[in-house]
Amino acid sequence: MAIPPQSTSSAWAPFRIAPRFDKRVWGSRDLRPWYNVVAETGEPIGEAWLTGDDCVAATGPHTGQTLGALFLENPEALLGPAAPRGGEAAAGSLSPLLIKVIFAREKLSVQVHPDDAMAQKHGDPRGKTECWYVLAAEPGAQVACGLKPGVTLDDIQRGIEAGTLEESLNALDLAQGEMVYVDAGTVHAIWPGSILLETQQNCDLTYRMYDYGRGRELHIKRSLEATRLVTRAGKVPARSFPGRTILMDGEYFRIERIAVDGSRASSGLPDQDDSDRGLQYLFAAGGSAGISGPGFDPVELPRGGILAVPAAAPEFAVRDLGSLDLIRITPRWPEGNQ
Repeated sequence: MAIPPQSTSSAWAPFRIAPRFDKRVWGSRDLRPWYNVVAETGEPIGEAWLTGDDCVAATGPHTGQTLGALFLENPEALLGPAAPRGGEAAAGSLSPLLIKVIFAREKLSVQVHPDDAMAQKHGDPRGKTECWYVLAAEPGAQVACGLKPGVTLDDIQRGIEAGTLEESLNALDLAQGEMVYVDAGTVHAIWPGSILLETQQNCDLTYRMYDYGRGRELHIKRSLEATRLVTRAGKVPARSFPGRTILMDGEYFRIERIAVDGSRASSGLPDQDDSDRGLQYLFAAGGSAGISGPGFDPVELPRGGILAVPAAAPEFAVRDLGSLDLIRITPRWPEGNQ
């Protein structure tokens, strides 16, 4: 008997993505209980990349293929009508968001990211606006986010030269469940003691201002060019609605905690007024979930795992397998970027 061809919807059923672990001098050697990964030799691990172009599908018919290849293969199936066309498609990756988990045991560099205009001026397709959702925080954990009032570019230059730049930075205390927004142009640094879910434009441009003498390359001229003395960065208050809490509703991404009482249908994941019916990612910040639907094998989403839900995905249900804390992340397309 001939096997019927797989339907378009089941070919693009929700699939789990395998994380890719990136070594950093400031990272951690033991990522448990988030991931069963221990770095016994070499540099510690600083980041788990969840949606990088080189990350691969771990379940479903596209198992083993990279996200970068999948976005090139069928951008409309993944992104829906918002799929970029023209210049953005020609410039490189079509994947709109880079999502990471950051494990900081030492201070990261003091750094700044360019906005879209500056990135494109220097030959890159997009800048880097990001946000941090606090998955865990030790007592006293902080980040630096923006500059103190009255700080000038000359003050920054002097602080870099004298090793006193931290004195010009605005420090924020962190607690589990908080959201911090870091728009492009914000001078910032992640300090030890927290585990952060970072959502950003799919861009890895980082201009280091100061790196505590670790000998890595600095980008002082570019960092000063990118710096905005006043930005919108800071903590974002959560907004609660029936069945969901909006953690971040920004120009490039929307992030929500989704309540799953036993199980929840995929049709109920977007808000009724949510126009973003394209690609979505589901991340388990706690517990685990089961995802099932007609035409595809069930997928388990463990703590720290992420699921890609293409725009062309069939209907499915999310089931709480125990203590599930579900985060939904959807890309946004600023006007003019489509």
